[in-house]
Parts: sequence; structure tokens; C-alpha cells
Amino acid sequence: MSDFEPTETHATVTISRAGAAARVELNRPDSLNAWNAQLASELRGAVEALAGDDKVRAVLITGAGRAFSSGADLRDLAEAGTNASGHMDVHAVLTERYHPIITGIREMPKPVVCAVNGGAVGIGCSLALACDLVLAAESAYLLLAFVNIGLVPDGGSSLLVSTRAGMGRAAEMAMLGERIPAPKAADWGLVNRVVADERLATEAEALTLRLAAGPTRSYAGTKRQLNAWLYGRMHEQLRLEADIQQEMAATTDVVEGATAFAQKRTPQFRGR
Repeated sequence: MSDFEPTETHATVTISRAGAAARVELNRPDSLNAWNAQLASELRGAVEALAGDDKVRAVLITGAGRAFSSGADLRDLAEAGTNASGHMDVHAVLTERYHPIITGIREMPKPVVCAVNGGAVGIGCSLALACDLVLAAESAYLLLAFVNIGLVPDGGSSLLVSTRAGMGRAAEMAMLGERIPAPKAADWGLVNRVVADERLATEAEALTLRLAAGPTRSYAGTKRQLNAWLYGRMHEQLRLEADIQQEMAATTDVVEGATAFAQKRTPQFRGR
């Protein structure tokens, strides 16, 4: 039985506490925890609140149901509005919804653990890799599926994957758009540990409680060091991702990719 007890239940995010540890659970299981505007808003609120709560000394992020997160909710994105050129305004979605969450986790002065159950896709992959320590169930996988609909990595994934796994593997994930099973992800350095599916929640909670009882200032100092060396240009890279993704949104390949996805067929890209 879990030591964590729910303290805040929102429409898409549930926050639980156990002493000085907090757990944030994405809670749109019927949509495989796909990110819509409400989930992004509630998750950002949770990250910001826990970062500023001195009673919380470690945070766990996980997903309810069969998946950690299937990425962006494409139906919600289609309703997000257009820019001055009449194209889907992905730049605003990234900078206003996603980036504050990714940077908030990296800059949070306390350790953040992620428990990946099922798929961690797109922004779900970025969310997992933004955390300090990542545990994955044996059946879990990571996936950058952007290329499959003519887009590019965003949400920090171009930075987070390359710092953990290197340029070659980042290029493979970004350009081939294939699943990386949990054991392979561990071998690549994307995740820290792979555990049996039935043990994931127990082990992730135990690790978070261990960190919550540890030297919080030391952990915060370590994060500052790692951020300075590995993520010193994080904000700049996030802006670049958003700019390039907005360029992609204006291509005919993206229209074809999204249409093919909706029709469950293989897209016919033309390179423009």
C-alpha cells in the first residue's frame, strides 16, 4: 500500500503527499495522459507550487493508467488558434504551456524523480527526461514521433535527449521516430533504472522518500552544477525549438502528416 495520500485532485492532475515527499500524477488515462491546455496549466501550477513549498523536499512525477504520456493532444492543438500567417500557432503553445514546466523541473531546488509507465512520447518524453532520476517499467518506452508527421523535436527534447544519450542517438530518435524500449533506453543512458512493471510504483516512491530524507541543499547545489554545465543554454534552445517548429507548421508535409495520422495511413511526404 502506498504511503502517499491525495491532497489535491484537479481535473487532469492529482497531487499526493507522504511526509516531505510529493507525487504528481498525470490523470487523463482515457487519453493516455495526452497534454491538452488544462493538463499543461494544472501541471505547471503543481510544479511551481511544489518548487516553492519548503515542506516538500522531493517530487515524483508519474502517469495514471496504461501510459506515462502519449504527448500532445493533437485535437487540442488544432483548436489552439493560428498565428498572423494563418498557421497553427505551435510557438505560443510551446512557449506559454510547455516550456515553463520543463524549465521549472530543471530549476526546481529539490530532486525530481520520474516513474515511466507505458509510453513516454513527444512532450511526455521531454517531461520524463527533464527529471533528475528516471525509473522505467520493463514494458515502458520512449518515443520522439514528431518526424512521423513532419515536425521536429520540441519541448526540450533536442536538448534533453542529446545530453543524456549523445548526438548519434538523439539523431536516431529524432530522424527515425522509432520506439526505444526501456532496456535500450537504460543502455543509452536515457533512464537510470528499469524495474518490473509491478514494482515501478513501489520503487519510485521509495526512492522519492529516500531523497526527501536526504540533504536537500546538497541536491539543489548538484542540480545547479549540472544545469550550469549541461543546460546553460536551455532557454535559448527552447526558443530555437519553438521557432523551428513554427516553420514546420507552415509546410505541406505537416498537413499531409497530420491528415495521414488521422486517416491511419502512411504519409506521402514531398519535402516541402
